[in-house]
Amino acid sequence: MASEQGMSGIDVKAMTSELCQKLPLWIDKVYQFDTRTLAVRLNGDNKAKYQMIVEAGRRAHLVRDLPEPPKNPPQFAMFLRKYISGGKVLSIRQHGLERILIFDIGKGSQVYHLIIELFDEGNLILADEKYTIVKPLRHHRFKDRDVVPGVPYVLGSSDPTASIENLAAFLKADDRDLVKALAIGGMLGGMYAEYICTHAGIDKTVPAVSADPEKIYDALTSLFQRVETSRIPVIAAKHCEPVDLWDGNGTTGYPSFSEALEAFYPLTKAEKRSSARPKIAKEDRIRIHQEAAIRKFDRTIAQTEEIVNAIYENYQFIAGIITSLDAASKKLSWQEIEKHIRDAHTPDAKKIVAFYPGEAAVDVDIGKKVKIYVHEGVEQNAGRYHDLIKKFKKKKAGALMAMKTVTVKKATRKRDFIPLKKLWYHRFRWFITSDGVVVLSGRDASQNEELVKKYMAGGDLFVHADVHGASVVIVKGKTERMDEVAQFAASYSGAWRSGHFSADVYSALPSQVSKTPEAGEYISRGSFIVRGERTYYRNVPLAVAIGLMLEPNAAVIGGPPSAIAGRTTAYVELRPGQFEPNDVAKKVLRILKEKIPEDDVKALKGILNTERVAAFTPPGGSDIEGHHEG
Repeated sequence: MASEQGMSGIDVKAMTSELCQKLPLWIDKVYQFDTRTLAVRLNGDNKAKYQMIVEAGRRAHLVRDLPEPPKNPPQFAMFLRKYISGGKVLSIRQHGLERILIFDIGKGSQVYHLIIELFDEGNLILADEKYTIVKPLRHHRFKDRDVVPGVPYVLGSSDPTASIENLAAFLKADDRDLVKALAIGGMLGGMYAEYICTHAGIDKTVPAVSADPEKIYDALTSLFQRVETSRIPVIAAKHCEPVDLWDGNGTTGYPSFSEALEAFYPLTKAEKRSSARPKIAKEDRIRIHQEAAIRKFDRTIAQTEEIVNAIYENYQFIAGIITSLDAASKKLSWQEIEKHIRDAHTPDAKKIVAFYPGEAAVDVDIGKKVKIYVHEGVEQNAGRYHDLIKKFKKKKAGALMAMKTVTVKKATRKRDFIPLKKLWYHRFRWFITSDGVVVLSGRDASQNEELVKKYMAGGDLFVHADVHGASVVIVKGKTERMDEVAQFAASYSGAWRSGHFSADVYSALPSQVSKTPEAGEYISRGSFIVRGERTYYRNVPLAVAIGLMLEPNAAVIGGPPSAIAGRTTAYVELRPGQFEPNDVAKKVLRILKEKIPEDDVKALKGILNTERVAAFTPPGGSDIEGHHEG
C-alpha cells in the first residue's frame, strides 16, 4: 500500500514482478536530478525502451517520460554510467519483504548489484559480485551496519513470510497481538496485516503466539500470488495499491502498477522544473479562478431562487407540514414522528423524504428538495434561502470588483474571517457528518454521563466502540453516513491508544441504554449497560482529520476525513502511531499554517492555534498520514 511517505514491502514485491516481466533488459544511461532522485534508461527486446524513476527512501517505478536532466551530470550519475551502462540486467529481485530492490547486472566478466533502498532516508548502492560496497549515493555509519565503500553490504538474515517454518518460529517468539506482529515484525503494514487476519479467519487481537501459522501462511500465499500474477492496480482514497482490496468501490484502476504510481505521486522538483505545461501569469491565473467562482455563484443563486419560488408555489402544503409537525413534536419524539410518517401512505407523507431531529427540520420534495424548519413559519423558511441569495450576490459582487483590479498586491491583501459562533455542543468532542447531522462524544467520564442523561433524546442513536476505554457517541438525528459515525467512535477510543488500525463499533437505541445494573453488579462513572440487540460495524478503520474551515465561518474542525475534507481549506490526516498528542498538535498546526497566506495566518491568530488543534487530537500516539488542500 503506497502512501505519500513511500512504497511498502508489498508494493516492492509487485514492482519486482512487473519489472521482471520486461526482461531481458540492458542499462542505457543513468541520470541524477537532485540529492535523492535518479533515473535509469533501460533497453529491452524489439527496441523497447523504458524509463525508471528512483526516489531514494520513497519509490521506484517506470514512468512515461523523464525530467530534463542537468547539463552537467552529478558525480554519482557519472560513476554509475562508468560501471553499469551497457550492462545486461541478469535478474531483478526483492530481499524478503523488505523495501529493497536489487538489480543483478552483468558487464564483461564482472557482476554488479545495484541496490535500491526504499526505507528510512533511502539509498542507492553499487556493490560488487561479493556484495562489497563499491560506492553508495549516501555514506552512512549506523549502530549495526556501515554503508561506506569497501565494507560488505549487510542484508537481513530472516524473512518471516518465506516459509511456514519461518512464520511459525516468528509467531512463537513474538509477544504482540497478531495484527501488530504481522504489520511490524512481518513487514506487511497495517492494512495488509488486517487483510491477512480477516482472510485467515483469525481474530486480529489474539496473541501472535497462539495463532495458527498454517491458516496465516495460506492467506499470505494467496495475497502474494495476487500481487505477483493477478495485479489490479488502483488508487483508493489516499493510497495506491497493486491489488484491489476494495472491489472497485471508490477506486480508480490502471493498466499497470507503474502507471498507478506515476499518477499517485506528485511531481518531483526536477519534474516540475522541466514540465512542458505552459506557464500562466499570476494575474491570469487569479482571473481564471475568479471567473469560475462567478459562474458557481450564478448557479447557486439561480438554484436557490428556484427553491424560494417552489416554497411560495406550495405555500399551503408547507404551512400544513409546519403546523402538524410542530404540534406533533410537542407530544412525540422525532423517532416516533418519523415512524408515523413512514407508515403513512398519503401523497403528502411521501413528500417528506428526510428528517433532521437535531435541527427540528425535514426535507420535502416539491419538485425541488427543500429543507423546512418546523418551528418557523413559511416566510421565515423562505427567508433563510433569501439570506443565501444575498450572501452569494455579495460574493459575486466582490469577485467582479476584484476582477477590475489590474495588479494583485499581496502586501495589501487582507481578509475578514468570521469566527464560528460557539454553540452548546462545542465543549464536547464533535463533528458534522457529510449529510449535515451533529455527532457528539464525551471527552471524559463526566461528559459521557452528561451526554446520556441530559442530551440523549428519543430520536437519537447511541454509538460505542467495542473496546475498553471508549467514549459515548450520540448521533443527533438520522444520517446516511454511519460509516463516518463509526469511524469517529472507533478513532476516539482506547483502540487508538493501543495502536490498533481498526476496531468494531456498535449502535443502539436510547431505550436500550441504562445506568441501572443487575443485582450484584457495579457500573462505574461514565459507563452504561446496553440491553437488547445491537447493530455492529466491523473492522472500522481508524483515521482522524484535523483541518481549517474558513467558509462560512472560520474554525479548526476535526473528525472522519470524509466529513472534514469538503468543509476545509486544508486538512491533515492522522493514523495511530508513535508521536505524542502535544507533538502531533504542533506539527498539524505548522502544516495548516503553511497552507495559507502569511497575512491570513496573522488574521487567524485567535482561531488557528495549538489549543484548538489539540481539542481534536486522538488519545494516544499518532503519525501524520498526509496533508491536503480542500
